[in-house]
Amino acid sequence: MAGIVVVFDFDKTIIDLDSDNWVVDELGATDLFNELLPTMPWNSVMDRMMMELHAQGRTIDEIAEVLKRAPIHPDVVPAIRAAHAIGCDLRIVSDANMFFIETILNHLGIRECFSEINTNPGFVDEEGRLRIFPIHDFHKSSHGCNLCPPNMCKGIVMERIQSSLMSEGKKKKKFIYLGDGSGDYCPSLKLGEGDFLMPRKNFPLWDLISQNPLLIKAEIHEWSDGEEFANILLSLINTISMAENAQFLSSQNMAVPAYEALPSPTHKPAMVAN
Repeated sequence: MAGIVVVFDFDKTIIDLDSDNWVVDELGATDLFNELLPTMPWNSVMDRMMMELHAQGRTIDEIAEVLKRAPIHPDVVPAIRAAHAIGCDLRIVSDANMFFIETILNHLGIRECFSEINTNPGFVDEEGRLRIFPIHDFHKSSHGCNLCPPNMCKGIVMERIQSSLMSEGKKKKKFIYLGDGSGDYCPSLKLGEGDFLMPRKNFPLWDLISQNPLLIKAEIHEWSDGEEFANILLSLINTISMAENAQFLSSQNMAVPAYEALPSPTHKPAMVAN
């Protein structure tokens, strides 16, 4: 449905783990990553890790092959395809990076399902090394949100999406937001009445919501695994679609024409078997 916008986090939402950790662990660089993490921001650590892996002779193709092995629940991809086929506007807002996300989506055959990916830039430079930069350059200025990491405020991204859709002059969209992490809390606060929030149960986003659920205006539907992810998402889309169709029919004033009353059928006595 054109009136439904579904916004997904990526790590631990579409795929079942953190893509940064997955690459680092699978390529045997976990110790160095843990050593560097206390000394610099996450994005800077990932950029440095890509430099170190390149220096060790690791190639972009090797990184891509690791990403293609990232575990994902078998129900997630069919659900995304179904939502796209129905006509929902699907978008990603993630603190991963563009190279990781697009590599995985292309491998799964669902890149074209998403109209927009908002994430940290990730690209291969002229030396064949993967570079990863923050979507917001926090060295130059702060995005001003104390709920989010310095490199990305997902709430600001959500507000931009909402504003851009409103400026198109069309009817108000219904949003469904799916996420798991603490960085998904800020955009959850931007949802309004009539929207839907799908936090992953017993993950940081769920914990933050549980502290004060009244701060969330959207209707909350928790999920635990890919099966629930798919069932709840498609159920919500179906519910919204039926409500929109009913509203459309009502607006068309499709009243039944008033014809002259037909004569009542003559009552016949029941036949009794001899």
